[in-house]
Amino acid sequence: MNPNRIAVGLDIGTTKIAALVGRYDAHRKLEILGYGTAPSLGVQRGVVVNITQTIESIQQAIAAAEADCAMGISGVVVGIAGQHIRSLQHSDYITRADSEEVIGDRDLERLIENVHKLSMMPGEEIIHVIPQEYKVDGQGDIKEPRGMYGARLEATFHIVVGQVTSIRNIARCVKSADLDLKAINLEPLASAEAVLSQEEKEAGVVLVDIGGGTTDIAIFKDGIIRHTAVIPYGGNIITNDIKEGCSIIEKQAEQLKVKFGSAWPGENKENEIVSIPGLRGRDPKEISLKTLSRIIHARTTEIVNAVFTEIKSYGYDQPTRKLIAGVVITGGGSQLKHVKQLVEYLTGMDTRIGYPNEHLAALPSDHPLNSPMYATAVGLLMKGLDNREVEGFVSETATEAIEVATEFSPEAAQAFWDQPAQPAAEVESLSEATTEEVYAESTVESSAHTAEAKSRGKGDFFKRWADGFLKLIDDNDLK
Repeated sequence: MNPNRIAVGLDIGTTKIAALVGRYDAHRKLEILGYGTAPSLGVQRGVVVNITQTIESIQQAIAAAEADCAMGISGVVVGIAGQHIRSLQHSDYITRADSEEVIGDRDLERLIENVHKLSMMPGEEIIHVIPQEYKVDGQGDIKEPRGMYGARLEATFHIVVGQVTSIRNIARCVKSADLDLKAINLEPLASAEAVLSQEEKEAGVVLVDIGGGTTDIAIFKDGIIRHTAVIPYGGNIITNDIKEGCSIIEKQAEQLKVKFGSAWPGENKENEIVSIPGLRGRDPKEISLKTLSRIIHARTTEIVNAVFTEIKSYGYDQPTRKLIAGVVITGGGSQLKHVKQLVEYLTGMDTRIGYPNEHLAALPSDHPLNSPMYATAVGLLMKGLDNREVEGFVSETATEAIEVATEFSPEAAQAFWDQPAQPAAEVESLSEATTEEVYAESTVESSAHTAEAKSRGKGDFFKRWADGFLKLIDDNDLK
């Protein structure tokens, strides 16, 4: 583990855009060097609907993160979600010419290449091909076939599919914000990285990430992703219901939900009233907390029932598919009062709230990044740090300074991070001066890494797809 390696995770959500800069410490805990957030104005239900506004929001979040960590950001790992994402199961096989030769990486590549040849619906692209179990000459339940002998290699795959235009729009926004798109990751998988333990994944667990525009679902069993889904509504639709049901503006509805909202109407009495200031001198409006909780309960129940439908479609009631670890809910919507109890009541499964703080080092308990709403951003940062083939997230000057300080002593390295941050204006000018140079270098390095991976027949297949997709974008002048 390289303590000097730095990565940047960029979560482009429906309600907020968050950028996290960090690295692993000696205990493999995330040391957050800087972070920035900005309201997300151009994204609805995980899909970019306004390119200009999304670019501006990304630039605001990146500028805040640069000012916080006092270095220029040149590349990011981005998450992808939205209502256009769907998944399916598929089985495929290859026949090997020489069964006396052991199965190697090239055989697995051929098998996955076969899956990528599947015909999808018009406008769709295969994003992720995740092996489940392998079979060698009919012998099943094999997790690692490398090194075995056999003539027929079979596998079951979990395939994630998305709309090409939605993916290209996200890539264009990132590139137009003067950033290099280092990698794309499915957001439920990133959130799972941040809040789930390996033991939970082995036992069987459902991750439910309740965001502003969508609710993402990922089911793990035996340490493998088994099912993914995206429900096209989240916390924002609850706010909209409150706005319509109580005849108030959206800002007031959001404040009501956060401060007084509950997913369980039984706890509020009929005489509990909250007064909301009237608009432009009008009389204040009185809202019954019982009415408020009934509105929230109705929509939250709909979301949880949709989640439970996905769990049932996975087949959780089968003996081999039991989800012993239950449900883990995260995201901003998980902070709604009594949502945990509602999930337990409707699904009959043990439930807990997923916090990313177990992976974070040296942060106060009340720090904003400990909140479930930053689980995806923390997971994207971890994905960037774990991807050894991707480099060049920050400017060279900052990286060299870290290496020099670490070389002399740990105290000197700490002194580097303790120094006052540069003013935002200075950071922006540094970023502008180095962006073109760093972008050119990182592009060359990325191409070199991809060529090397192909030559030795190894590497992550999803990264290859992402590299090819980014090349397609470059060829079409979408920088």
